[in-house]
Amino acid sequence: MTPWLLTDIERAVRSSWGADTCTPEYRSQWTPDNPARDQCGVTAMVLNDLLGGELIRGEVRVEGVQTDFHWWNRLGEGVEIDLTREQFTPEEIVTGGLVIPRPPEIKRLREEYELLRGRVLEKLLRGAAAH
Repeated sequence: MTPWLLTDIERAVRSSWGADTCTPEYRSQWTPDNPARDQCGVTAMVLNDLLGGELIRGEVRVEGVQTDFHWWNRLGEGVEIDLTREQFTPEEIVTGGLVIPRPPEIKRLREEYELLRGRVLEKLLRGAAAH
């Protein structure tokens, strides 16, 4: 099997996002103009499936007030991967970064995670078959 490059994984993830994979309470606000918006939790879980490492959760703050959480990944040697960082406006500042153990079962956003994971794996496997 041909190993996947990080660029292959990133391309597969970014092309798999949609309103149906973002956080449901913000789904009506999702647009193709900012496809990373509200995709961070499911994206971090899918990357954790593919690359291992740690799940990192920071706080999103606007004018010093916490408005949300943001999720990304940390691999070995402290390398961090955040495919959804560009979702934020200049007023939204991500602070902190705690390691959060992966839950044994995904309850919140399970449907969105499974949908994104399925799309990403399909694209990666299709791409590997093409080589």
